Amino acid sequence: MSLFIASLNSGSNGNCYYIGNEHEAVLVDAGISCRETEKRMLRLGLSMKKVKAIFISHEHSDHINGIPVLAKKYQLPVYITQPTMFNGKLTIENHLVFGFTPFSPIAVGNIQVTAFPKYHDASDPHSFIISGNGVNVGVFTDIGVVCQNVISHFSKCHAAFLEANYDDEMLDKGNYPYHLKRRIRGGNGHLSNKQALDLFIGYRSANLSHVLLAHLSKNNNDPQLVQELFDEHANGVNVVVASRYVESEVYCVSGTAGPSSTWSAAKALQTTLF
Repeated sequence: MSLFIASLNSGSNGNCYYIGNEHEAVLVDAGISCRETEKRMLRLGLSMKKVKAIFISHEHSDHINGIPVLAKKYQLPVYITQPTMFNGKLTIENHLVFGFTPFSPIAVGNIQVTAFPKYHDASDPHSFIISGNGVNVGVFTDIGVVCQNVISHFSKCHAAFLEANYDDEMLDKGNYPYHLKRRIRGGNGHLSNKQALDLFIGYRSANLSHVLLAHLSKNNNDPQLVQELFDEHANGVNVVVASRYVESEVYCVSGTAGPSSTWSAAKALQTTLF
């Protein structure tokens, strides 16, 4: 039994992550337009008909820009906290707005989504674990510090979208103003490559099979640099850098670690599963 995952976009220009089983799926965040979401899913062979809900981590524009149109067009429930809804100034039809409580799973068909608080400079930020078919997938982005919540949930994952936002040296030498550098590396900003790598090395499960490195900075990181950094410590984990420009492949995540599977390996099932 498996879950299927893909990054539709990852970066300060928009974040959107797909997690689904054979019958239903959820999106975590919707920071790209409805049209781009549709185009990218179509290219991957994924159907919007299988998407049953959107879960929102926080109110920053790169996580919410696509929500109003996407939710209205497909009549998708949007799971969002009231502070995030208020501070995001979102206009969503009332019957599509649902709250959630940290650590209380929400059932979406045979998928369960559990939110937990994180440190980030937003009103009420959360990360998510998506579970189904004996598989746990974590979405760990926009995190200022690796707290115990992050550690405990990451250690249960078979796959994860893990933020590796910046390289310390590139940030130091870059042209960002001091206040922005301080915000990025502060306890409510973003995870550095080193912080993400320490989490990956120190707390990954023996069943972790896929890590999609997410939310890379355009100016303060380099995809090749972070790919090489993680590959050195991968030990069989399929490490992929999620792009800020295009969608990733669809990855098939099973309940145990093993040879990595991609959409090409499962495409024979495409018409029936998606």
